[in-house]
Amino acid sequence: MNDPTRTRNLRIRAALAVAAVTGLGATALTALPAAAAGEALTVQYRQSSTGGDQVEPWLKVVNTGASSVPLSQVKVRYYFKADAGASYTYACSWAVNGCANLTGTFGTLAHPTATADRYLEVGFTAGAGSLAPGADTGDMQLRFHRSNWQSLNQSDDYSFGPAQTTYANWSKVTATVGGVQVWGTAPVGNEPTPTPTDPTTPPTTPPPTGAALFDDFDYTGHTDPALVAHGWSVRSNSGGPGVPGATWAPENVTFAKDGTNSIMNLRTSTAGTGESTRHTEILTRASKFKNGTYAARVRFSDAPLSGPDGDHLVQTFFTINDLKAPMADDYAEYDFEYLPNGGWGEPANILYTTSWETYRPDPWEAVNQHSESRTSHDGWHDLVLTIDDSAIVYYVDGREFGRHDARYLPERPMSINFNQWLIDLAGQTSTAPRAYDQKVDYVLYVKDQVLTPAQVAAKVGAYRSAGTTFEDGVPAAQ
Repeated sequence: MNDPTRTRNLRIRAALAVAAVTGLGATALTALPAAAAGEALTVQYRQSSTGGDQVEPWLKVVNTGASSVPLSQVKVRYYFKADAGASYTYACSWAVNGCANLTGTFGTLAHPTATADRYLEVGFTAGAGSLAPGADTGDMQLRFHRSNWQSLNQSDDYSFGPAQTTYANWSKVTATVGGVQVWGTAPVGNEPTPTPTDPTTPPTTPPPTGAALFDDFDYTGHTDPALVAHGWSVRSNSGGPGVPGATWAPENVTFAKDGTNSIMNLRTSTAGTGESTRHTEILTRASKFKNGTYAARVRFSDAPLSGPDGDHLVQTFFTINDLKAPMADDYAEYDFEYLPNGGWGEPANILYTTSWETYRPDPWEAVNQHSESRTSHDGWHDLVLTIDDSAIVYYVDGREFGRHDARYLPERPMSINFNQWLIDLAGQTSTAPRAYDQKVDYVLYVKDQVLTPAQVAAKVGAYRSAGTTFEDGVPAAQ
């Protein structure tokens, strides 16, 4: 990874501003699927602004059923037509339950229509509690805008109701409970199946077989000859991304047993200066990975191992190739990036998934699509990325996190990478030493096959049951 490749991250998020907002609102009515007959919710909506700089949907979720509903199981979708090439940023201006208890992610519809090809999905953390019968969430004053703050057009958005200036039921916003739709009407062609598949349920058929890379990271250290023999490179060269003058420290990539399992640890440390900053990265030397399924179990950390907290840290799992020229159309990159303390204009923790078509470093110009969730992801998470000839899909802990367009599909093979680094030293200005850990349990790639998260878990389980700690049957790129 070179500096231009990753410094592009300072772009689309850096302009985010915190502003007061006015809202939107709406409501909806639909027949309940049989599987969800016990749950009854409505969504109310009002619009706060018809302006062209940001969309402002104000929402309320109302429990019209006879039993309490855990809000952590509820998802609400607002559908819109994206502007060409645009990426979007979500924000919560105010909420009765607290903005910290709301999440917002963007997704892409499997079957785009004239008025909808994207959606904002709003979810709730466990801290939001439950919704009692007859109760509502109160105001959720939400907004989103183009990440570069260019003007946008709401008039062709499926869920937009310009006449909705007071709260009322709005059928063009949908709600699900535990993945089952209980309210609203999705854009034509995007209706849920009568019996949704739970991605955490084991598959009824064995996971597909085929050329695969699997590594359980069972090594003694960064100098273990097997690490090189298995195709890994631990970065030691200088350069970006991140804090100028920082060192990429191979000795900070370590391995240890957790019971019978081996865990890789990436440690990043600093004492508040570039010279004292140590970043970490490990990547495959070969760029031979393209379509198929990528998966890893990663432990993100919100707090440092020791010392003061607050650094603008990036913890990642991604796949990438090189940019041969500014705006070259055969560049590709697909990221999971967690910022435990914010950065790039974000004030707090946020998880991004980003699919890259290309970029130009100077002057900055980017073509990408991203999804995001503004909530803590501290702890272990199962990350899955699938790429086929029609879409790029990201999963976190068995649930779809983002679905990105076919225009961002890769033209050339890529490498597989993990790294942890500091964007800058502005988040924590202390000169006291501190260190952060990112752990990785395993990595899996299956060539040219799309696996469900459950099939990924089954395949990893099969490797471990057989005592296989490493396999690489992926042929070199042609």
